Amino acid sequence: MSQNYPLFVRRDFDGFFGLFVDNLVQLLLIPVLCGALCGMTGEHARYVYDYMIPGAAVSILLGNLFYAWQAHRLAARTGSNSVCALPYGINTPSLLVYIAFVMAPVYQQTKDPAAAWQMGLYACLGSGIIEFVGAFVAGWIRRKTPRAALLSTLAGISIGFIAMTFALQIFHRPLVGMLPLAVLLIALFARWPFPLGLPGGLVALLLGSLCGWLLPQSLSGVDLSFANVATAWDQRGLHLPIFCGEQVLAVFRLPPEQWLGFLSVIVPMGLFNVVGSLQNIESASASGDEFATGPSLAANGIGTISAALFGSCFPTTIYIGHPGWKALGARAGYSSLNGLAITLICLTGTLPLIASLIPVEAGMAIVFWVGIIITAQAFQASDNQHAPAVAMGLFPAIAAWGATVVEGGFRVSGGKTLSDILLDNPSTEANGFLVQGLISMERGSIFTCMILAAISAFLIDRKFFSAALWSILAACLTWLGLMHAFQVDGNSINYLFNLTIPLLQAPSPAPDGVYYYRALTVTVGYLLAAGAFAWCGWYNNRHPQPDNIAH
Repeated sequence: MSQNYPLFVRRDFDGFFGLFVDNLVQLLLIPVLCGALCGMTGEHARYVYDYMIPGAAVSILLGNLFYAWQAHRLAARTGSNSVCALPYGINTPSLLVYIAFVMAPVYQQTKDPAAAWQMGLYACLGSGIIEFVGAFVAGWIRRKTPRAALLSTLAGISIGFIAMTFALQIFHRPLVGMLPLAVLLIALFARWPFPLGLPGGLVALLLGSLCGWLLPQSLSGVDLSFANVATAWDQRGLHLPIFCGEQVLAVFRLPPEQWLGFLSVIVPMGLFNVVGSLQNIESASASGDEFATGPSLAANGIGTISAALFGSCFPTTIYIGHPGWKALGARAGYSSLNGLAITLICLTGTLPLIASLIPVEAGMAIVFWVGIIITAQAFQASDNQHAPAVAMGLFPAIAAWGATVVEGGFRVSGGKTLSDILLDNPSTEANGFLVQGLISMERGSIFTCMILAAISAFLIDRKFFSAALWSILAACLTWLGLMHAFQVDGNSINYLFNLTIPLLQAPSPAPDGVYYYRALTVTVGYLLAAGAFAWCGWYNNRHPQPDNIAH
């Protein structure tokens, strides 16, 4: 390796701690959710610890090593010593969606954890194939999409599901979370050096852990004890990956009606992963690291496919956060370190041990800071004139966060459900916000963010026909059910796809407790907007308007 771009630099440890915490959170969720929703407890917990966790290690190791190698290649080609590898790990939305809407329904029907696990493998494989195929068209999409549209989507997700999520956890456990946050802000905002050249992320993690251990649980809110450590220590053991190709093929031998229906979940999630990864590659480009689109996405798809073939039900993805890790000073080494550390933990059964020693809240500040940097980058790296377009793209993601909060509130309230109030009156408000409008903006928000920002950017540039084409695309996606359309059963919000539930075959009236919203009026609205944009383009071609016209 070049001396100008070594395998590791000191600041790689800062990036490593942040990315490690991010991956660790996903891994800790797997046994909790699979145990609660898929019956994988007791002897059935082996599906988690013997298959899923080792399979996840295979995909995470392959991906992290590839992106570290890719960073070295880019550094050698450009002569830059500041190249930062793309961050990579388990895709959080896919993890939650596949457990809740693929694996849990199978378990509820069969009461068989093995059947739920196998259907999860099928979902993961399908997502990986979509991601791999998407690599061959993503470059064209990237060239045709304004940077403001790609970065705005990331900024919205960063505000609602990274910065806000971790900010709430920090202030929920302030005696463990706020000191690390202060240390990180000193290190990264004020650029204050620590003694012995210690990385700010390491200092923050150590101080947060120290607070968790020294303070009583009644004050800290975290349960750290030597008894928990001893119990976790006894759970260690070697868990090597097991090839599960036969189990995947077994799904396709089932009657088609048992697995075809889940394509309504798998296809949109696969598409979301492709678009999200594409946006993260553009974010890296805005930071000065121009990674090739096709190989980056193909490696992502191969990682997800390898996860399925070795027992994991959860797709991997290129993570949000490259600008943040680069600003920390991380290069390629943080990616390699993360892959090696996660693999070691997964294969040795020491995941519970790590959780018993280090409170997750101690590392939240690092990920919170990454969310801030991504949001700032969306405005800084886009054309100054496109700042309103960036702002326009934030609203669907903010609505998605709000819908998550509202849904959670209804789940814990124990009273009327979301479907109850929508069936009574679709115009019902929740504290001043229209529930139907909130959910409609939330569905497919990753597409809606990008499309609204793209339309806005093209209108700012007076490219009316391009804005019209994007509006037609929005109409098509809405009609298909990838945006805005939804069904609510109790407090469960699901997509409503015209391809899987055709318009003429939809239950009429709806089954008891189910509310359907096909968003056909939104489709018409997008088409009307497209007509307005096209007319402006036609008129402007014949009667050009000055750019400085007063508004």
